[in-house]
Amino acid sequence: MFKKFTNASVKLVQRFLPDPFLFAVILTLIVFLLGIFSTGQSPINMVNHWSGGFWNLLAFSMQMALVLVTGHTLAQAPIIKRGLRNLASVPKSPGSAIFAVTLVALIASWINWGFGLVIGALYAKELAKKVKGVDYRLLIASGYSGFVIWHAGFSASIPLTLATATANLEEMTRGAVTEPIPTSETIFALFTVVPVLVLIATIPFINKAMHPSPEDAVVVDPKLLEDDIEPEIPVNQTPAEKMENSPVLSIAIGLMGVTFVVQHFIQNGFDLNLNVVNFIFLFTGIILHGTPRRFLNAVTTAVKGAGGIIIQFPFYAGIMGMMTGASAEGLSLAQQMSTFFVSVSTEVTFPFFAFLSAGIVNFFVPSGGGQWAVQAPIMMPAGAELGVDAAKTAMAVAWGDGWTNMIQPFWALPALGIAGLGAKDIMGYCLINLIYVGVVVSLFLVIL
Repeated sequence: MFKKFTNASVKLVQRFLPDPFLFAVILTLIVFLLGIFSTGQSPINMVNHWSGGFWNLLAFSMQMALVLVTGHTLAQAPIIKRGLRNLASVPKSPGSAIFAVTLVALIASWINWGFGLVIGALYAKELAKKVKGVDYRLLIASGYSGFVIWHAGFSASIPLTLATATANLEEMTRGAVTEPIPTSETIFALFTVVPVLVLIATIPFINKAMHPSPEDAVVVDPKLLEDDIEPEIPVNQTPAEKMENSPVLSIAIGLMGVTFVVQHFIQNGFDLNLNVVNFIFLFTGIILHGTPRRFLNAVTTAVKGAGGIIIQFPFYAGIMGMMTGASAEGLSLAQQMSTFFVSVSTEVTFPFFAFLSAGIVNFFVPSGGGQWAVQAPIMMPAGAELGVDAAKTAMAVAWGDGWTNMIQPFWALPALGIAGLGAKDIMGYCLINLIYVGVVVSLFLVIL
């Protein structure tokens, strides 16, 4: 029965979900029309909001492109390839392969979301080479499914923002939060830890149960997943070629990178922000590839999958501009959505509706920091007025933001770039995760 439901979900998504670029274009047009008819703004105003926000994610786009490129490049280093291959040799059946990649992705994403995005896809790719009969689509979907819990982990942007003493914390929450809230009350609170443990313990079994029958499984030829990047070293090398094929420069610049990373952790503790993750991947890759030529060949191979990020992220930045662009009366689409859920809430149901509203807003503002800027001024004061703990309100928004990432192609682009798949190949399986996670988190937000 479960497999029939899964197969129906997969077929539905493959039939109707467009390419991620078209998905972004369609969302753009929907938000454009909603802004005109819902907030009373003119088409010119909406175009101005759209164009004004269009380039606001350039720095973030580069960070995400580097997550893909540096992570993929590091994975092509000989020692890392051997490690992944050895790890991929442990599971012997399709079901155990799905279970293994899901568990690795969940734990990695809980530690750091950038690390989780990359390692899940790379491990899935190696498993596809080793395990006969495993469905490649489900492998990549399982590697991505771990991303659903990152907002409850060490790199969670919303609770980390609340824990940081900044001058605008009170202004950001409209007076609902005047002092920093420690992570012991958000990330490590009972209403966060319990659902995280439940999801880590159960999602691997959910994904394993989704594996199609042998005749329906989409199996990839392992040869198609090989990246042949080993350069041919010329016999009579020019001075330039000698430098390219010498390890001296790689080791020298790599040691500078290692020095910074060690110093960073000594001064800041276990702080794994996106820049640090990329820094570690980049300079570790330079060292482990041995020579600049091997490293550059690996980069050339890795960068082929970054096209989706480069072209689509500006469109989502434009959507965010229209969502937050206010009319002359100060009314925006994001405010309207959040205010509606506040209006139908009670003290008991408010965490659930905060979670639900964040999940919907996430389709249009797929950024933890961006979503917090949109919803914090509305949800935090409303929670305080209803008598709901500020930490619980914030985590409800954080959970909602992570929840609908399962069917929002924005965050899947790095994994899809590494895997060489399209969004419709994995989103049918991710839809099952969306339903399951939604039920689990909603129950714990209301009960605990």
